[in-house]
Amino acid sequence: MERASVTQPDPAESANEVASLRVEAERLAAQLAEEHKMAELGRLLAGIVHEINSPIGSILSNNQVVIRSLEILKSALANGDRAVLEKASRQVETCLSLAAIDKIACERISEVVRGLKTFVRVDSAEMLKADLNQQIESTLKLTQGEFRGRIKVETDFGDLPPVECHASMLSQVFLNILVNAGQAIDGPGKITVRTRAEGGAVHISIADTGRGIKPEDRPKILAGGFTTKPVGVGTGLGLSLSKRIVEETHGGSIDFESEVGVGTTFHIRIPVEQKKKAAG
Repeated sequence: MERASVTQPDPAESANEVASLRVEAERLAAQLAEEHKMAELGRLLAGIVHEINSPIGSILSNNQVVIRSLEILKSALANGDRAVLEKASRQVETCLSLAAIDKIACERISEVVRGLKTFVRVDSAEMLKADLNQQIESTLKLTQGEFRGRIKVETDFGDLPPVECHASMLSQVFLNILVNAGQAIDGPGKITVRTRAEGGAVHISIADTGRGIKPEDRPKILAGGFTTKPVGVGTGLGLSLSKRIVEETHGGSIDFESEVGVGTTFHIRIPVEQKKKAAG
């Protein structure tokens, strides 16, 4: 009786297949992260629009006053009327004050736009040096509309070295945690962000005075698809993507501590320098 031959798998072919699957998995993960980032940005858009519209309204209103004042000044110069000239002089002082207000309004718009640019920027394949204090500040500007009047934000930034990283990815992590912190606070509350450098890494803590996480939910909180939010509020993907970005992409760590009725604190550690992968 002839013995049936068994075809042995080609190791090289199997390795190529595994590598191909890994590349596809990484591509899908990156796509999912990008879609989640845009979803979060869309959710915050109403607050961002308010942050921009408010100073724009001030500028437009002031602009009308400036135009009327210039018309009075033009008339006074043409007629040489002393009384009108005195009125025009007072209007010039008003214009100078309004110009100072407009400058502040423009700076406010610029800050919001800078925050948006930081968040939506496409990172290069190569990691670049970035100031994580600046990244956090820019991200906080995106949450101003959502937090304003309800949540006080305190920052305690240490002196940090430039960190080798994908900056906009880390901004996404910060935004995910900050938004979750805000949603965990039912009424007035506080979020505290601290940074420090220690042991070749940057340490970031984000603490809220929210409702806290139940003990039975804590093991699942960084797992994909799990959420304690009401239906329609979130997908449960934000923290799992944050974990992937911090741990897999940057070789760092992310964990948290929580007490029901007191609040939650997330701890993030990012190495200052990334280990170089061996070639080949």
